[in-house]
Amino acid sequence: MKGWVVSVRCRMNRLGIAFALVVACGGVDASAADSQVVTYEAFGAVGDGVADDLPAICKAHEHANRNGLSVRSNPKATYHLGRQALTAVIATNTDWGTSQFIIDDSVEVDDHRKTLFEVRSLLKPAKLAIKRLKRDQKRLDVRPEQDCYVLVYDNNVKRYRRRGRNQNSGTAQRDCFILRRDGSIEGNIDWDYSAVTRVVANPMDQDRLTIRGGRFTTIANQMRQDVGYNYWSRNIKILRSNTQVVGLEHRIKGEGEFGHPYSGFISVSECANVTLRDCFATGHKTYKTIGSTGQPVSMGSYDYTANSVVNFLMVGCRMDDILDRSLWGVIGTNFCKNIRLKDCVLSRMDTHMGVSGRYEILGCTLGHAGLNAIGRGRLVVEDSTLHGRSLVNLRSDYGSTWEGEVVINRCRWIPAAGSRTWPALLGVSNDGTHDFGYPCFMPKSIAIDRLLVDDSVVPSGYQGMYLLADPDGNKQGDPAKRPFPYRLTETIRIGTLKTASGKPPQVSADPWLRKSVSVINK
Repeated sequence: MKGWVVSVRCRMNRLGIAFALVVACGGVDASAADSQVVTYEAFGAVGDGVADDLPAICKAHEHANRNGLSVRSNPKATYHLGRQALTAVIATNTDWGTSQFIIDDSVEVDDHRKTLFEVRSLLKPAKLAIKRLKRDQKRLDVRPEQDCYVLVYDNNVKRYRRRGRNQNSGTAQRDCFILRRDGSIEGNIDWDYSAVTRVVANPMDQDRLTIRGGRFTTIANQMRQDVGYNYWSRNIKILRSNTQVVGLEHRIKGEGEFGHPYSGFISVSECANVTLRDCFATGHKTYKTIGSTGQPVSMGSYDYTANSVVNFLMVGCRMDDILDRSLWGVIGTNFCKNIRLKDCVLSRMDTHMGVSGRYEILGCTLGHAGLNAIGRGRLVVEDSTLHGRSLVNLRSDYGSTWEGEVVINRCRWIPAAGSRTWPALLGVSNDGTHDFGYPCFMPKSIAIDRLLVDDSVVPSGYQGMYLLADPDGNKQGDPAKRPFPYRLTETIRIGTLKTASGKPPQVSADPWLRKSVSVINK
């Protein structure tokens, strides 16, 4: 027995981990089973909700990352994340359980743009030479040592030239995709690249990193800035491919008369294969500012954002007050490939500057801000209840473009969340006079089956819902002859479509759409 104790002690000393052995009966203290888990308290965290625990949390994760160890918080603790401009880098599995985290932004902080937690791979970036790309290209003559997330730019070309009160001159053309070791590409290439001016290539960890639990409360900032935007971070940023967040909750308190928006409490960026599962988010108050045209515009915070992500999945994510119009929509995304929502209850789902490939809303309930889309590919809405003004709204500030098909199956739609309206199933607005940096399309085909429309609150003279909104406000002249013609829908196939009013649907108030669209009743 003595020799056994000595050998164990020597082995544990070599690992640099101290724990107590219970020699009686030849047993080991139960705490030995936790010797591979790092705690915040071991690095000085107090967890009383008052002391600044962020420095200790940063040190704990630094140690865990260096030694490949998991992190677990005290489930009874309340950690205060203080005001310092520090970021805890998470590179190993982390279990926050039922621990509380307080983020007090009502006081002055050192840097309101500083991320609190950053989920990051420890793998070094790869150097890949990519000189050209073609739209929908499936393979490259490049063989990385392991699968990589790749982001390419052509800074010479501008896309997404926004229209409206937040108008701008566009953003650099870009695409993200997964490049496999055999040179194959996963993720549609959206544009042609005669020149690639920048390449980001990050090897993808094969193992999945999981962050579990955590109950976060942000006490909102009170910043006042009458013109423009001044986004806050103080959030969790995910930059590592193959990451999932399970059961994390975030609530916002103390929103007052003034405040500036947050850029997503969970902000996923420049990575692939990320899942948010069974998380809880909060809608934020809508504020006003002066936009780029010098006119008042609404502004608000997203609790979730995804930018340049390949394969973004949300499952079972929830929030309260999805019909409260005073609250900003909960999520915004840009430049993504393949987005799926399953069994979620959210105030909105939105793709600002494009999604391509698959865009799927399955078994979800979406609130007052509805389902918004820009992009190309296959947009599928199934087994869902939607409360938006349109069942699918194609954002007018980016040209109301969806190049591909839309499929709506086994859904219920309550237009404008039950407010009085003359509903149009597909919301579009594009008069063909603005250059968005790309040709704009209505969906080439729309398939509808087993749809129930609650059009029971409508204006006088109502003759039935429109399948398609009037894209140009009944502007005179042939839309095909305008400077930037808007390609119209060709075919709408309808199986079962029932309306509460009992009135059959009409094609559109627009005469050109009525003339050009073929409606096929199956």
